[in-house]
Amino acid sequence: MKNIYSNILKFNKKNLSKTLKYLRRSNIVGLPTETVYGLAGNAYSSKSVKKIYNLKKRPRINPLIIHYYDLTKLYNDVEINETFLKLYKYFCPGPITFIMKKKKSSKISKLACANLKTVGVRFPNNKITRKILKRIDFPLAMPSANKANAVSPVTASDVADEFGKDIKIIIDGRKSKIGIESTVLDLNKKPNILRPGVISREKIEKILKKRIMNSNINKNIKSPGMFKKHYSPNIPMILNKKKVSKNHAFITFGKRYKKSINTYNLSENSNLYEAARNLYKLFRKIKKMNYKKIYVAKIPNKGIGVAINDRLKRAAGKK
Repeated sequence: MKNIYSNILKFNKKNLSKTLKYLRRSNIVGLPTETVYGLAGNAYSSKSVKKIYNLKKRPRINPLIIHYYDLTKLYNDVEINETFLKLYKYFCPGPITFIMKKKKSSKISKLACANLKTVGVRFPNNKITRKILKRIDFPLAMPSANKANAVSPVTASDVADEFGKDIKIIIDGRKSKIGIESTVLDLNKKPNILRPGVISREKIEKILKKRIMNSNINKNIKSPGMFKKHYSPNIPMILNKKKVSKNHAFITFGKRYKKSINTYNLSENSNLYEAARNLYKLFRKIKKMNYKKIYVAKIPNKGIGVAINDRLKRAAGKK
């Protein structure tokens, strides 16, 4: 497909150099990750972090996730514990974010942490973003590249559609492999999942060899994805439906539902990983079709299905 966006760039040596210069000057770029695309800026620069909040129209009480290449710079910013090291060894780089205690000596912008004493850190497993992280001397504050509460982007064109020319550089890394945001695990006191993702509670428990909590309640906003309404196409959404009229969009899962002009199947093969990859893509497609309501069939609440149902409930404002 022809690139009609002048701010979407192929990843090559020339554009890598351009991106690095841009980031070092406290500017913001759109970058791919294996989960969704992000708005990246220097996490040590309050100037850069303010630009991210302003672009996203993001509430200042909602902290940003800080992305690192490896452990080298992390030791300067957070208190490392044994639980984290066990999980890091097994899951990183990958789609998991850890909430840990921030060091008083940390250079991370207080605004990026919403003035909390904790910080969310992640090690993305995307070749493009890892090459960039390896060549800069600061971590990247990088929330999803969408306006606050809206649908997360899974392609470079999604980012361009969201922000237009307000983002001067968007690196094209093709479609995100996972399609939904990272698992967020709070490692302060007892491990606690704040946001489910492709790395499930069961997988984490297998590594730690103990039960962990899954309480993504909204009391204390320690990480992204904890607001009641989030990931939303801003169309009324009704969950767990078996059939709908032809006037409304119907998101289905599996082969049991008949194909029709208003039906959008997450995965005809009942593959939850495929469903996760297609979720936000279908949200955007349905929005462009100008439907007034979205009905959603029941999605199995197991494995990554737990994360899909979390996103659906928040998109519907039902969490």
